Amino acid sequence: MSKQSKQTYKVCFCFRRRFRLAATEAPPQIKSLFEQYSENGIMSVDHLQRFLVEVQKQEKATVEDAQAVMNSTAHIFHRKGFNLETFFKYLFGDDNPAIDLHRGVHHEMNAPLSHYFIFTGHNSYLTGNQLSSDCSDVPIIQALEKGVRVIELDIWPNSTKDDVHVLHGRTLTTPVQLIKCLKSIKNHAFVASEYPVVITLEDHLTTELQAKVAQMVTETFGDMLFTPDAESLGEFRSPESLKRRIIISTKPPKEYLKAKEGKISGSGSQKDNDSSEAWGGEIPSYKSRSGADFKDDLVEEEEEEEEELQDDNCAPEYRNLIGIHAGKGKGGLDDWLRVDPDKVRRLSLSEQELEKAAKTHGPQIVRFTQRNILRVYPKGIRFDSSNYNPLIGWMHGAQMVAFNMQGYGRSLWVMQGMFKANGGCGYVKKPDILMNKDAIFDPRVTLPVKMTLKVTVFMGEGWYYDFSHTHFDAYSPPDFYTRVGIAGVPADTIMKRTKAIEDSWIPAWNETFEFPLTVPELAILRIEVHEYDMSEKDDFGGQTCLPILELRKGIRAVPLYSQKGDKYKSVKLLMQFDLV
Repeated sequence: MSKQSKQTYKVCFCFRRRFRLAATEAPPQIKSLFEQYSENGIMSVDHLQRFLVEVQKQEKATVEDAQAVMNSTAHIFHRKGFNLETFFKYLFGDDNPAIDLHRGVHHEMNAPLSHYFIFTGHNSYLTGNQLSSDCSDVPIIQALEKGVRVIELDIWPNSTKDDVHVLHGRTLTTPVQLIKCLKSIKNHAFVASEYPVVITLEDHLTTELQAKVAQMVTETFGDMLFTPDAESLGEFRSPESLKRRIIISTKPPKEYLKAKEGKISGSGSQKDNDSSEAWGGEIPSYKSRSGADFKDDLVEEEEEEEEELQDDNCAPEYRNLIGIHAGKGKGGLDDWLRVDPDKVRRLSLSEQELEKAAKTHGPQIVRFTQRNILRVYPKGIRFDSSNYNPLIGWMHGAQMVAFNMQGYGRSLWVMQGMFKANGGCGYVKKPDILMNKDAIFDPRVTLPVKMTLKVTVFMGEGWYYDFSHTHFDAYSPPDFYTRVGIAGVPADTIMKRTKAIEDSWIPAWNETFEFPLTVPELAILRIEVHEYDMSEKDDFGGQTCLPILELRKGIRAVPLYSQKGDKYKSVKLLMQFDLV
């Protein structure tokens, strides 16, 4: 049904190899389905309605819905209905996504903030690495436009002690003025989502400069600023009630501690920095780290909250702005995780503090996060702005799993996948399993299988248009394979792969995989395409991550993204999903 053309690759000075360049053609399973739901080579509106109900599992689909599908693809269908070619183009088109983009916000949004996972940034002002990159409002704007709802700013006095800068303290990062960051937050906070933006401040200021920050914040945000009352400090308000509001979260200020003159050196173990491959190493498993690994984390965290902070020398106008109070308390883990019936707060733990705590206090952490907010942040030796496995936080109920958004790699792809849920608004309702007060969830206990995800990878296309013809291999068309798997609780986490299809820009794999899921509410489907290279590391060909409970059953088009999370113009896969 399609013409073939030729593509030539230069092998040496006097020899060239020619390959047939096939046009995209429907796989055998799609042809078979078309025959089943058509008559005399035409799929009518009635046929399509039956296909939507029986194959696409859209049980409520009407003839009018089927007609709307055909109308939306009017540029490709025959007036009597779909032929095989136009039916295939519809399945592989933008109007047949794996997640319903028009569904919008559909989670219940009237519960307290502690009932939601929140899209959270770490050191949001850094353009690159943690030691020497520029500080700027540009990455803040980029994060907000991608739906990030928690922005972190480290605030320090400038050199003349009369203004406030944002920078990563005791490093070589170049500062940016706080006022510039605040104005950018105001202008871009609600571009991607109307739900509240939280600014977490790491404060290193004198009392006088705290008062100046309070004035800046009040004048910049005006009525957008949420000012807490006694009731809101006893229980968090809901995202719905805080729409288009800015919330300040920080520790109740202590006396200004003068910054040490010393700079952080670039030394220190980076055992867990998996940036050896272009797209980053595999996500470390929850169980993979030993006690010896923790001893290697030699660099002190920059966000210590080991003691309850003193209020003695605090500007009252600054203290009154704090909508979400933070702090650990003076004792150990049991004190940190104590649930106060009269007061809510935010607790911050580094990734390795959480991993250690989870070994002995897993259910207590989950209980704490039912009412309070837990923020998890990357350990101090992630100088390259890499990230960690977000599931460590999510399966313990942590709402703010803080990530370096300027980095990239598999952990960040999973984070981006989680927040494609609920219309991409940056707030995802935590599953009931984490909120059950009668039977507290224990992340270390393996539960029975709740459902099975069945995934078929039919084929892919688009690389020929989005990449140069010698990008993957100078001497022949690419040899693509797909990796498919689950990021979830340890019992559900797995990756599988298809065979590699040699010398094809339009690979057809036609392989099916099954994934038993014990906690599907926390499971993210991971999809990656790579080009097999016998002599070197395999090349990257695209990725996406999708929240499993939002997958549309049936045959769907799945667009792929770059390492940095930007959507490719043409690259996509044709896949089928079923949950049983």
